[in-house]
Amino acid sequence: MHISDGAPMLQGIFRLALLLTILAVPDASAQQPINLPRMAGSVELDGYADEAAWRGVAPLDLTMYEPISGGVVTERTEIRVAYDDDFIYVAGSMFDTEPEQIRANTLYRDRYSGDDTFAIVLDTFNDNENALWFFTTPTGVRFDYAVSDDADGGGGGGMGSAVNRSWNTFWDVVTKVDERGWFAEMRIPFSSLSFQEVDGRVDMGMIVYRYISRKGERHVYPPIRPNWDLGFAKPSQAAKVRLEGIRSQKPLYVTPYVTGGSTGLHTLNESGTAYRFDSEFTRQAGVDFKYALTSNLTLDATINTDFAQVEADDQQVNLSRFSLFFPEKRQFFQERSALFEFSTGRRDRLFHSRQIGINDGQTVRILGGGRLVGRVGEWDIGLINMQTEAQGNLPAENFGVLRVRRRVVNDQSYAGVMGTSRLGDDGSWNAAYGADAVIRLGDFEILEMKWAQTLDDALSDANGVSLTGSAYGSVQLQRRTDIGWSYRTGASFAGRDYLPGVGFVQRTDYWQYSWDVQYGWLSPDQAKLRTHDGSTYGSVYFRNADGSLESLRAGGSWDFAFKSSASARISANYLIEDLLEEVSFPGETTVPAGRYGFVESQARYEMPEGSLFRGQVDVRAGTFYDGTRYAIGLEPTWNVNRFIELAGDYEFTRLEFPERDQQANIHLVGVRSQIGLNTKLSLNAFVQYNTAADIVASNVRFRYNMAEGNDLWVVYTENLNTDRFRDSPALPVSRNRTLLLKYTHTFIR
Repeated sequence: MHISDGAPMLQGIFRLALLLTILAVPDASAQQPINLPRMAGSVELDGYADEAAWRGVAPLDLTMYEPISGGVVTERTEIRVAYDDDFIYVAGSMFDTEPEQIRANTLYRDRYSGDDTFAIVLDTFNDNENALWFFTTPTGVRFDYAVSDDADGGGGGGMGSAVNRSWNTFWDVVTKVDERGWFAEMRIPFSSLSFQEVDGRVDMGMIVYRYISRKGERHVYPPIRPNWDLGFAKPSQAAKVRLEGIRSQKPLYVTPYVTGGSTGLHTLNESGTAYRFDSEFTRQAGVDFKYALTSNLTLDATINTDFAQVEADDQQVNLSRFSLFFPEKRQFFQERSALFEFSTGRRDRLFHSRQIGINDGQTVRILGGGRLVGRVGEWDIGLINMQTEAQGNLPAENFGVLRVRRRVVNDQSYAGVMGTSRLGDDGSWNAAYGADAVIRLGDFEILEMKWAQTLDDALSDANGVSLTGSAYGSVQLQRRTDIGWSYRTGASFAGRDYLPGVGFVQRTDYWQYSWDVQYGWLSPDQAKLRTHDGSTYGSVYFRNADGSLESLRAGGSWDFAFKSSASARISANYLIEDLLEEVSFPGETTVPAGRYGFVESQARYEMPEGSLFRGQVDVRAGTFYDGTRYAIGLEPTWNVNRFIELAGDYEFTRLEFPERDQQANIHLVGVRSQIGLNTKLSLNAFVQYNTAADIVASNVRFRYNMAEGNDLWVVYTENLNTDRFRDSPALPVSRNRTLLLKYTHTFIR
């Protein structure tokens, strides 16, 4: 087989797209919305729904989602939802016959620790794809997530990229615990929600639930089929509700900040004989703005942007031939971030916001910029423009992103385009554009198509522009469900010169085919197991130049979940890697060029999440190129009490290559302590030891959250060398050290 031209694939994509678009049917699950009750009086936010206004709101009819779909709930639950001109109110009465067993494990915000929970999920645009997820625990800890891609987390109990846990907004909650159980009242301002308003009428999707952690039991409204692991947060399954007389509110949020502290770095002197420590006192000031231009269009602007309080990245050990991927954690890029998704592979994407203000893991100063996201009529619109400062050999750069899409065919299908640009003041530039479509063919079937091309100053000057040489294209057909048959199959193509300057790419210059066939089923009501999922999967990559095999991965797995909320997975894979050049791995181990076939097996067990001591163990063993690899991973977590949580992360990998007498023992150790004195005062200390990088990295963050948007942060980071004498002169003990104090205060007008 010889593969050198992308034209046949493109023709196939467009022919298939035309056929399936014609055959696609409107969403048969459309519901007539029910009118959400209006509050008939005032409410005091104290946790108890005992005012006269609440007595006029009927509780919702809840059913059991898990562990037994449609089973008899074991504890009484009453959830009420209502609204007035300014807020949505949600009240939960979670009665419990064993109140001493209520799980209230932590006081730390946005860090779920196996607690009992009470939640509402709002599909504010009523688009059956995106939602905002608010939930709380008996201690009154607030969690706010953004859901995208209809909560398709990929199965196996993982949220994947479908849930953005870094998103935050303004809302209030009060909880109480007494001898009857626990009680909660939420108040969510309409100013914190983007929605589509038509003559004062707003239609939304809504899901509410209560989760009893020690029992793995979830009560949910509306009734939702157990076809999806995250069905209780799936926008397409939400009840349709209508709110009348709602007018858009357009507050202006102004958040200035000041920061000051000391930064120090060890650098080699000019003669190369010793390291010197350069320390300086830093002080910065800046401001962020957020303004709702309409009820569904929000503008964010920033001047002298600072992300000092953002949690440090987790250390990783790279045992592949490709670059490591790190997720975005900075709050500025979180608002409707799903709109900017343009995936071109498992991790690859046309736009990755970490390209802005971060270079080789180091922070690059952002002078300022803006971000516009929302909906205008039928169109979803996203626009980003950011300017960075020159640093070292890196020029000052301007980053631009434009994303536009709209619904087509039915209300769970869309087509869109994206464009990105990266312009340096030294004359360098990179641009990319792409088009994509997601067509919902039925309740479970989805067709995805993508095309992108990149342009770069260096390639344009040297070789001109090639349609397929700098392009990416893919088509994928899938059936999404965890119960019954599901599948994913598709093909993709990337040219040798495909390089999105504001994106992330691990591999180029290939044709790829992939498949994944699964069958899942529910156990009988009396069984200890809840679900099973058996699957077979694989992917194969061919080189464009000569059609030769580059990589292959094929295998099978069995995932199963217990009614106790524990879960497990076993899998086995066969891999082929054809190396054109030598590859290096940690511990000074190498693999020569050549074709290798090897087998790996893996087993994982995760303890019930409701336990005070819980965790996960992961074991892997098998051949690895012309050697062997053995690995074990442990992730224990212990809630000492509701104030202190201790967590660990230990990964040990043993590599052996007998033919070259090479061995490596790789350790990755992480220790995290979370201390929440109350819901406003918290301390997070995270220390990681990575033998592959010979580094101990520490990140300590103290936060005093006086009110939403008003924070005092004290942040300390330091990286230590553990193998100081591997070079001459000897490395210093400390690579770098930073101590910063940051204060932010939000004004709302």
